[in-house]
Amino acid sequence: MGSEKVRLIQTESDHQKAMNLLLNDMRAMERMLEAGMFDEGPARIGAEQELSLVKENWEPAPISIQLLDKIRDPRFTTEFACFNLEINLDPLPFAGDAFTKLERQLWRELTKGENAANKLKAHLLLTGILPTLSHPHLSLEYMTPLKRYEFLLEALRKERGGDFEFRIEGVDQWIHRMEHSFIESCNTSFQVHYQVSPKAFVDKYNWAQLIIAPLMAATCNSPLLMGKRLWRETRIALFEQSTDLRNPELAYREKEPRVTFGRNWIRHSVMDLFRNNAFHHSILLAPNEEEDALETLKKGGIPKLRALTTHNGTIYRWNRPCYGITEGKPHLRIENRNMPAGPTVVDEVANAAFWLGMMHGMPDRYKQLYDKLEFKLARRNFFHAANDGLTTHLYWPGLNRKVPAQKIILEELLPISKKGLEKAGIDQSDIERLLSVIQQRVQSGRTGAQWMVDAFEKLQKQGTREEALTALTAAISKRQQEGQPVHQWDLPEISEAGDWEKRFFTVEQFMKTSLYTASPEDPVELVVRMMYHNNIRHVPVEKRDGTLLGIISARSLVKFYHSYPDRNRKNIAVKDIMETNLVTVTPQTKTADAICLLRQHEIGCLPVVFKDKLVGIVTERDFVNIAAELLRQPECNSNEKPIQQESRTD
Repeated sequence: MGSEKVRLIQTESDHQKAMNLLLNDMRAMERMLEAGMFDEGPARIGAEQELSLVKENWEPAPISIQLLDKIRDPRFTTEFACFNLEINLDPLPFAGDAFTKLERQLWRELTKGENAANKLKAHLLLTGILPTLSHPHLSLEYMTPLKRYEFLLEALRKERGGDFEFRIEGVDQWIHRMEHSFIESCNTSFQVHYQVSPKAFVDKYNWAQLIIAPLMAATCNSPLLMGKRLWRETRIALFEQSTDLRNPELAYREKEPRVTFGRNWIRHSVMDLFRNNAFHHSILLAPNEEEDALETLKKGGIPKLRALTTHNGTIYRWNRPCYGITEGKPHLRIENRNMPAGPTVVDEVANAAFWLGMMHGMPDRYKQLYDKLEFKLARRNFFHAANDGLTTHLYWPGLNRKVPAQKIILEELLPISKKGLEKAGIDQSDIERLLSVIQQRVQSGRTGAQWMVDAFEKLQKQGTREEALTALTAAISKRQQEGQPVHQWDLPEISEAGDWEKRFFTVEQFMKTSLYTASPEDPVELVVRMMYHNNIRHVPVEKRDGTLLGIISARSLVKFYHSYPDRNRKNIAVKDIMETNLVTVTPQTKTADAICLLRQHEIGCLPVVFKDKLVGIVTERDFVNIAAELLRQPECNSNEKPIQQESRTD
């Protein structure tokens, strides 16, 4: 999917032609495997860094195209959303100072990107899901304007045949519905590649499937989505649901989703995976440049297998098989896709070293895993680790009970990784330095996800949810630049969100979203009780689907009690007295503009709507709180505790 040279499958003849090309590529790969044409080593490693772009107020910055024009480095490329970028790092021999080189290159490229972003008043940020992302950022106006993304979005929408539905539950619950799958752009990762010989591929791939759960438990960094505390690695659930094309009406069909952990252990060769792709997943895109792979082989060339790689690029296995050509020699790789971006460069490089060491050091006792552990248990491990992080318990070959993830990592996998890195000839100083990061992180329980949860809970006691998310994002950026691994980070203060322009620039940053609302048919007495018991002065009136219809204010109730005798009040519904001539704002309305609207119309509140649906409310009291905060700015900046926000829901 990194290439622009793809086209959408639209007709039956397109589909038939694309399928024939795919089958031809598969036959070519089978012959190449039989002839021993693939590179047997020495192994190479590689990585891809996805990242977020943020404005100076820490909201997403949709500037990727302008930023690429300033950077002018082919290693930098676009992502699905224009507030994300990807850096393709150079492949390296898996030996010696490979991780020192990887770390230096990553810092060098990030510094180059950060310097260019600063000229656009923006920053680069490494985090699995950007905390300040909100529903308006899921609009297609934030999609990178390239054909391949349009094609993919259209193909997924067509295949789904209806809206995409999301339900993710953790401490909080997030339920959403969208017409498209653009929400997958919330995810950013650090993808690591490991070259594997064809002969070792089956055992190595199955081993990668087994160790992915404890790896994720140790590396999780995406616990928040839209201000909700969900899974420790929410990316897993979000990505799977955003590309789930299965028809819910076919409940008896055990159809595999396009984002998948897999259906079973593989037993024969890498072709098990490529055949599964062809047999179980429809073709969405085809390459523009057609190739007769068998004819290329016949002439002594190395085919690029464009049809196979294009189709493989639209099926998102968490451990994905990859085909490539380096210096005229074809090779196979396993791409690990589950590790999130961040929290820091050293954390990411340590994560990569941990995984690559485990892959290279796989003990013989873990060969033929299909005889030693039921695949469904490995799959169960994967999702429980994504949900619970280091607190999860895992099934493990040879054991008749579940074992704590921390125990497996510290006692089994870290020693395996160390031996694997030593086997590859990695510098001893890098082995000790990087694996100690993993060891200390796991022993302390302070993953990136745990730090974010602890920080968010602390910050919400000092300000609103939106202020907390802003301060959290600012704190992540600051600590990333300092470079210490996440287990050494201190918790942030609300003041890290910055001055008022960063904390209160738009309505979204301080609006209340936990609302008391009424329906048009409710009795007025219900609204009276809502206001009295919750100390609020405004109650929005909405349809069941969230469409805003009107508002009941304290002034409305005064007029009601003055106009209706006691004996007639019980028959009056909310719809009879609600105010319908409303002044509303959107989440992105500037705070200064909102204040002007309040003064211009002499009103006490502004309902906040997004796509005609009520999403929040701001009132005069909110602006009083902001004013109090601004008046105390000098005191706050001199290390005095910030003013506590008044606790309420209006």
